[in-house]
Amino acid sequence: MSERGLETRQFGHRARLALSPALALKADDQAHAARTMWNCLHAWWQMMPKEKRTLANADAAIRQARQDIDFLAVLPAQAAQAVLKTYFQAWKNCWDGRADAPNFKARFRTALTVDVPQGRDLNIVRVHRRWGMANLPKIGRVRFRWTKDLPVGKHADKDNRITGARLVKDPLGWHIAFRVQSLEPVPEPHQGPETGIDVGITVPLALSDGETYGHGAWLTAREQARLLGLEQRAARRKKHRKPGERTSRRLHHTYDQIAELRAKAKRRASDWQHKTTTKIADTYGTVVVEALTITNMVKSAKGTVDQPGKNVAQKSGLNRSVSGEAWGRTVTMLTYKLARRGGTLAKVPAPNTSRRCSACGFTTPGSRETQALFVCKNPDCGWTGNADHNAARNILHLYRTGHALIPAAGRAVARRARRVKPATAR
Repeated sequence: MSERGLETRQFGHRARLALSPALALKADDQAHAARTMWNCLHAWWQMMPKEKRTLANADAAIRQARQDIDFLAVLPAQAAQAVLKTYFQAWKNCWDGRADAPNFKARFRTALTVDVPQGRDLNIVRVHRRWGMANLPKIGRVRFRWTKDLPVGKHADKDNRITGARLVKDPLGWHIAFRVQSLEPVPEPHQGPETGIDVGITVPLALSDGETYGHGAWLTAREQARLLGLEQRAARRKKHRKPGERTSRRLHHTYDQIAELRAKAKRRASDWQHKTTTKIADTYGTVVVEALTITNMVKSAKGTVDQPGKNVAQKSGLNRSVSGEAWGRTVTMLTYKLARRGGTLAKVPAPNTSRRCSACGFTTPGSRETQALFVCKNPDCGWTGNADHNAARNILHLYRTGHALIPAAGRAVARRARRVKPATAR
């Protein structure tokens, strides 16, 4: 083994579960029990005075709830403890300014999840090349798609093992996300070149060396037509529903079909991002991106009643396109993939990277004549080139001149400012 040293890393691996209808129903019951447990904890938290909001008191409360509410018994005891720990961690994240305060979880707007805290409870076995089997508490023995080698059996030890898992349900079905602990050698510094990346909609990724990475539509023409038809059908059924009337099963079924198509598009987008960011991380040692505040970029333009916005429909379409590209997820993938290969990711300020001429350095209005064409208006320059590559070169120039933001966050959104603890937590 190399003399570079070793370090422990945590990463996740998600695989598709093959559940029979009976097992899927058991998983649904456990997920709804976990959601109810969260809501009971939240109600308990709001009811208790501050000095009694301790982990021990909360543990006693959920144990009593499991005795009083019959259907909570389908949730394994360790999964209930995981809900408790997650809820307390949510408040810590709120107090540190990393997230909003936790709230009640609604039945139809909450992702269904069940935690398996102990990896030894899974008893994972590889059946053959395509499938593996795992034991899920109070569900049974289930199959999952084997798409990556996992440290199980003789390949597992105290340094390389599965520490737990989480069951997650999306519109495409149930999946299992393994938590893997691995001991890996510390990577040597990446010797690849530096590059700047300009993100966009027409050209998703443009690099400073002239390379571009694009993609087609995430859904085929037939799938897009079906999605449009389903959305129109849902709008008609919602229009004829009376105020206060419960949503019909047909409308819920239509919503499920819409969510399934959108989940398929998201999965294809994530697959493209993984492949593209892996190629970039293998090639370049330093990657520089803009520090974009995407949450501000996708705000609505409708305004207020007194001051209505302009071009609201156009801005809504732009917001959907920006959200569909998921630039923040691309940056997150680049961050950890570069770190695993000894590379680094840096962020630079975003203003004027698209208006500055990378040849002469002047920023003149109107230089970007079209989406793809940049023509420098400086009489002494007159450089002409691709607008996206010009912006990428400007991004790299900012990094080389010492304008990198330190530290470079893994997400392309601004960190929330620290706030005073909510009144409910005092």
